[in-house]
Amino acid sequence: MDRETLKLKETVLGNDHPCTLATMMSLAISLSCQGKYEEAEAMHLQTLQLTKTVLGKDHPDTLTSMNNVAESLRLQGKYAEAEAMHLQTLKLRETVLGKVHPDTLCSMNNIAILALEKQGKCAEAEAMHLQTLKLRETLLGKDHPDTLTSMNNLAVALRLQGKYAEAEAMHWQTLKLRETVLGKDHPDTLCSMNNLAVALRLQGKCAEAEEMHKQAL
Repeated sequence: MDRETLKLKETVLGNDHPCTLATMMSLAISLSCQGKYEEAEAMHLQTLQLTKTVLGKDHPDTLTSMNNVAESLRLQGKYAEAEAMHLQTLKLRETVLGKVHPDTLCSMNNIAILALEKQGKCAEAEAMHLQTLKLRETLLGKDHPDTLTSMNNLAVALRLQGKYAEAEAMHWQTLKLRETVLGKDHPDTLCSMNNLAVALRLQGKCAEAEEMHKQAL
């Protein structure tokens, strides 16, 4: 459907129309969701180049394209390149949108979980997740799904540094909030159950971990 729409928009509106670029972005995301990461990267790069030309380097849509390129790099294991692109996107978003804009906080989160942790920079990731969490709590509220995502990510960063008790406590808190906000059978809630089970197992609480894994399964 994306391919068909793209062809029609290119014919009717032209290759560089903003609506055409939006469909290119949608197609690239569709490719990524199917695991076609190289094709997705190529499409995201093409979209980014056109968006820069049509809308400008500082346009929010251009920054979204930069973020998407970084994501496609991350999904191919190109963590250093992904981190560099996310850092560039973050700086531009801070300048264009402000330090507390949701898109800026999204970039902060991406740098921490998609790049820093993959390169073993867990202490840096923890600090950035904590900063993002505090900003999201202030901007979006303590029970917003994005805030809960930051809580989960912070707990993971703690676990990766061997801070298992702290990680367990935060995973419990995240799980309870997600059950209330999203429901007991929401994918994010089930993710929290799995993460909590891992934190329990790493502390030798194998019976509790097994029960939690069974419940999540």
